[in-house]
Amino acid sequence: MGSHANARETVRVGSYEYDVAVVGGGSAGFAAARVLAAGGARLAVIDGSSELGGLCILRGCMPTKALLHAAELRQSIRYAASWGIAASDVKLDLARLFARKDELIAAFASDRRQQLESGNWDLIRAQARFTDPHTIEFSTGGGITAAQVVIATGSEIAVPPIPGLAETGYLWSDTALRLTQLPESLIVLGGGSVGLEFAQFFARLGARVTVVQRSAHVLSQADVDVARELEAALRSEGIEIFTETQILGCALEANQKSVRIQYQGQERNITADEIFLALGRQPFLAGLNLAAAGVAQNAGGLIQANARQQTSAPHIYAAGDCCGPYEIVHLAIQQGEVAARNILGQAAAMDDRLLLSVVFTDPAVATVGLTEITAKQAGTAFVRASYPFNDHGKSMILGAQNGFVKILAAPGTGEILGAACVGPQAGELIHELMVALAQRMSVAALAALPHYHPTLAEIWTYPAEELVAVSKVETPVVRMTSDKMTGSICTDALAPQSPLISEGQR
Repeated sequence: MGSHANARETVRVGSYEYDVAVVGGGSAGFAAARVLAAGGARLAVIDGSSELGGLCILRGCMPTKALLHAAELRQSIRYAASWGIAASDVKLDLARLFARKDELIAAFASDRRQQLESGNWDLIRAQARFTDPHTIEFSTGGGITAAQVVIATGSEIAVPPIPGLAETGYLWSDTALRLTQLPESLIVLGGGSVGLEFAQFFARLGARVTVVQRSAHVLSQADVDVARELEAALRSEGIEIFTETQILGCALEANQKSVRIQYQGQERNITADEIFLALGRQPFLAGLNLAAAGVAQNAGGLIQANARQQTSAPHIYAAGDCCGPYEIVHLAIQQGEVAARNILGQAAAMDDRLLLSVVFTDPAVATVGLTEITAKQAGTAFVRASYPFNDHGKSMILGAQNGFVKILAAPGTGEILGAACVGPQAGELIHELMVALAQRMSVAALAALPHYHPTLAEIWTYPAEELVAVSKVETPVVRMTSDKMTGSICTDALAPQSPLISEGQR
């Protein structure tokens, strides 16, 4: 394994000590390093974090999904009585719950640490700072030069200037993973994926939870029907949700924390034991001195990068949360790989056509490709159809009360443009439609594929069959079955629609 101690003793490559320096050893940085090393690059990976592993493994995807699984287990026990299974005196051992999470994360982090310390590159444990476009100095002293650079420094929590927030105190995703006591009540500021996942986790463990969202609905970038379906499910579990709010301030009141909001034209005061801050993240670029490297940032602070992940400095690339536009791990990995391949002379570019997103609530929310919102923004015509989980055999057996699947297709050709799933195992189910989009399948081709019965996956055939007919129409049309709309060329979001074939006719 390389180290800071020997980094300055390396053989120079041309006029530089390294072909490439990768700044950051998280998901994007590791992906870039792996491809670069395989391509024969003389490489340094610089990571100054207190622990190797990256956000996803240590404080993001993996620990939160472990906690959500525990909450789902407890929820399942609550509903076991409907099957004649009595579960009484169910106790929560919070310390053991978090210990189990820590055991899993330790194993994941150990694997990544071994990969980073593999010896395939020089690993330098220090914070990085540009002094010129090719020179990086270390917080521990010394530095290196590199012909090309990949910046993959990740992101950190964004703390908006809400009056009284700092003085009142709050939890966020990092600190919530280290709790020793469950708050009896909680105010979640933010209705994005992080806020909603933690809101449901705490609610299912017994806390009284209130979500405060600034936009018109939770998951502000989601289609309205998707967001409203999730809101209904969360409210059915006792989670209070306020949308279209303005957060005016926070304060301590009689041993509780309060949040003052503007809601429906009136001021309202919400109190709870704790506040959970989930109002977004920002790129972690402090101290990097991007100006010295000639690397431009956008108005939001993200590094500007093109589809090749190249920044305004042609020899410097960026990948992951530091450049966005999405804070999604598999995209960070793809960006790192794309940057590396371009450095190696292998032309590569990101393809947003297959954009995939999952929110791990229950019901989960997953989308791939175009949404109704993005299709309208792009001026892309589409037809759509959807089908509810509560009228689908396998999901009815599983007790699904909420959710639906939805497919968008091109009029005339029926090519699948996008899909959404709100329901059980949505994060798994969406991948069938990912493959369909990747192969540019039509709804007719999808509907013709055999699906085992009864499975959750066969639910996709319902809207696909509906769109086989509707997609052939190039002027707005609404087809009716019973008294429900089943498909149309869309201008506004509609409620989930019924199919031509009901579960009983299967």
